[in-house]
Amino acid sequence: MIVKKDKVYVIVNFGGPRDLGEVEEFLVSLFNDREVIRTNFPALIHRWLFTWAAKKRSKQVSHDYVLIGGKSPIFEDTEQVARVVSKLVGSSVLTFHRYLPKTHPAFLAAMEQIAEDKEIVVFPMFPQFSYATTGSIASWFEERIPPARVRQMVWVKSYSTHPLFLACFEQIIHSCLKHHQWEEDKTVLLFSAHGVPVSFITTGDVYQKECEQSFLALASRFPQAFSQLSYQSQLGKAEWIKPSTASLCTTIHEWALGYQNVLVIPLSFTSDHIETLYEVEKQYLPPLEACGFKAARCPALNLSESWLKAIASMMQEDYSTSTYMLLRH
Repeated sequence: MIVKKDKVYVIVNFGGPRDLGEVEEFLVSLFNDREVIRTNFPALIHRWLFTWAAKKRSKQVSHDYVLIGGKSPIFEDTEQVARVVSKLVGSSVLTFHRYLPKTHPAFLAAMEQIAEDKEIVVFPMFPQFSYATTGSIASWFEERIPPARVRQMVWVKSYSTHPLFLACFEQIIHSCLKHHQWEEDKTVLLFSAHGVPVSFITTGDVYQKECEQSFLALASRFPQAFSQLSYQSQLGKAEWIKPSTASLCTTIHEWALGYQNVLVIPLSFTSDHIETLYEVEKQYLPPLEACGFKAARCPALNLSESWLKAIASMMQEDYSTSTYMLLRH
């Protein structure tokens, strides 16, 4: 592996509550991200309304976190990814957690220490680009980091069909099938990506297209299975992209005749967290089993050795995407 000493690397993610005491603050930060929840309300009204909504929702979500250990593993996993990748690339790797405000001062202080002649390579833990994920973080940087430092940044915009990403996911799926002793030709591979409102797509977000590209590339590697793409985690009353994972799980007896097993695969999640550990485990697997299928959740890439090496390799490729190019205009 060629080590480029003139670069500093930043791995960016959303973060997650590190204990139950952070659930409310995490949700308040998330709900007030106007790349995620878009309204025409004035800033003050939006903040008041969605801060109230976040605090109300935090009571139920805290209960969900209790069922997965009282915290999200995504913070610790991202930090561990950075430590391992730093050794692989032989250079500093910083981390940024979008919805953990308590971590921001240390990140900003670290950014100030970067020399002006260094190129800052930003790697998002989101395989498919969306203005609501990678774009949200780019917007945060644009607003809060000095312009000169932002101009040093180049981004890995997405890697939805990158051979290394696909190879890592293929390996995880094969391992999962082997673990459960399931034959491919008797198994439904239900690729579940995080959903977004239809309005995001109709106004220029490429997220759905990139999810479809990832799905088709991975499905082609399992030609004997019945592969299906769906979207999960709908929030609010707006129309979201379809089909929904929830509806497919309750109607699987209508569209997957002749199959015995269902493996739910987190297509857009590189780290397991509440949407996989709780939503998939507690909300999607039971109705599949009630329909007579054997059902299991495929783990995300997490800290697998091949994935850590893939990140290190992808970060050292040549990129020219600027922060400005990731902003919604």
